[in-house]
Amino acid sequence: MLSEQERVVLIKNLTARVIAAAQPFDVAVVCDDDEVAEWSRNLGAQVIWTPTRGLNGAVRDGVDALGERGVERVIIAHGDLVAPEGLADLPHAADVVVIPDARRDGTNVLIVPAAVAFNFCYGPQSFTAHLEEATRRGLSVHIITNSALQHDVDEPSDLEGLDLSTLLN
Repeated sequence: MLSEQERVVLIKNLTARVIAAAQPFDVAVVCDDDEVAEWSRNLGAQVIWTPTRGLNGAVRDGVDALGERGVERVIIAHGDLVAPEGLADLPHAADVVVIPDARRDGTNVLIVPAAVAFNFCYGPQSFTAHLEEATRRGLSVHIITNSALQHDVDEPSDLEGLDLSTLLN
């Protein structure tokens, strides 16, 4: 539906909005790409370098690195959120806070204690897998639905109804 260049512009614009919405917290981008690292630093984010770890390993390494820096709770939010406003104002009503995607398949936002060896399960059915992991670890869970944070861009149909002219500029 979009050209390669348009996809790059879209993800950069969406990610920049997620980084901005996460402030005033310290924001860290976990990556293994020099260009992404430089771009993220230019937006004021810290970079946690995680070469060849895959998504779940990279998230684990990022949470561990933040925990070593004294961070007690980590908000994990992916860069493809369409409306990330309010990210910094999420309630901490339980040990783990989960916002699934609109399909209730993926996990768009996950808040976890940094000190817990939580097994991240991003990919198909990650929402259910993260709930099961929290239960397995005896952690209380708060699920947030009916939130703008449930809208991400994974499929071409996720772009329907969006004003692409503003997201691609």
